[in-house]
Amino acid sequence: MSTILDEADRLAQRLRLERDERGWSLNDLAERSGVSRAMISKIERGEASPTAALLVRLATAFDLTLATLLLRAEADAGRVRRAADQPLWRDPASGYVRRQVFAGPASPIELTEVELPPGARVDFPASSYAFIRQVVWVIAGDLVIHEGPERTELCAGDAYAFGEPADSAFENAACAPCRYLVALSRR
Repeated sequence: MSTILDEADRLAQRLRLERDERGWSLNDLAERSGVSRAMISKIERGEASPTAALLVRLATAFDLTLATLLLRAEADAGRVRRAADQPLWRDPASGYVRRQVFAGPASPIELTEVELPPGARVDFPASSYAFIRQVVWVIAGDLVIHEGPERTELCAGDAYAFGEPADSAFENAACAPCRYLVALSRR
């Protein structure tokens, strides 16, 4: 199985390449993403493992989705994405595991399966939703979605469509893992 978790250097190289392709300095990326220059430097040198929220900030600064950034780090797999080739990434802060089921440069749709451990919560800024729309479908377990001031509890089989960009969080308040699918379209 292809994993970005096992190949963090590819992600670090990709971040540096995205920055270099735009002619941005570390300060430029720090300003655009809200991530400190020191942290970006540590990530690019492979000295720090970025969290999901931090990667979303960096991807958004590049006008990319998180899936596109991870896909570019992994390499384009074409139109078919075999299960064994779907990249995994583990968020070092929450322990959630993200499987990139499908994302392609020619497709406006991305599918991501997430397993959120019990008690975990992942926060995302409104800016990460600026140029996407997404729907979450709970496969197993219970999920709480915080979108702006709203809190919505979901059970297996439930689906949730996000509205206009707002600070959001995915939370597993239960005692068992939660698995859900994120279907995302680029605007």
